[in-house]
Amino acid sequence: MSAEAKATDYSAARIQETVEQILTAGVLPAIVQAGHPVLRQVAAPFDGQLDAAELGQLIDLLRSVMHKAPGVGLAAPQVGIPLQIAVLEDEFEVDPVVAATRGREPLPFFAVLNPSYRPLGSLTAAFYEGCLSVNGLQAAVSRPASVRLDFTAPDGSRQELDFSGWQARIVQHETDHLHGILYLDRAELRSLTTNAEYAARWAQPDISLARQELGFLPDPQTPWGESS
Repeated sequence: MSAEAKATDYSAARIQETVEQILTAGVLPAIVQAGHPVLRQVAAPFDGQLDAAELGQLIDLLRSVMHKAPGVGLAAPQVGIPLQIAVLEDEFEVDPVVAATRGREPLPFFAVLNPSYRPLGSLTAAFYEGCLSVNGLQAAVSRPASVRLDFTAPDGSRQELDFSGWQARIVQHETDHLHGILYLDRAELRSLTTNAEYAARWAQPDISLARQELGFLPDPQTPWGESS
């Protein structure tokens, strides 16, 4: 997966120019879709390609695109910018049973630069997951249930935060984007479903029914059931 992704060949000047074009376009950019090379490249680490004002404007723009979609995270490559910046936020109202099963709690907005994560313990969770850059599809993905995220905040401070449940899934999904990884690379492909089929058949709090009927992940991996 990530070992196969090549580093972007964008220079700092080209990144700055791309950001300026997007910021001055006067409209929100489209979210690029699977097949676009930027989604399969390791984005450039942020090291001052943008000044503080440009960085703040880009973060605001990413948040606006995320809200419009709507989604719970967005990485800069998803709007065509190969730079290691992502925004995350989950304030959606969720059915209490679904929230409890998936370990889903509100995630206040924050932005990350140059993030990396590592699992905390060996527990994994598998749930259906989708992506704004893979329109119309979902698939079950098994991920570490808890992770530690190391990142630089927009103010330049280095931070470490621990996440579990659905928050951990969001953190992993967005960090993966910055390293040329799509959730499909980690998915159980027999679980792949259109959004319409998911809504009609598999939108239970966990994936137990889909696992039984579609024939994937035959052995439960965690006491919770699954996760996205």
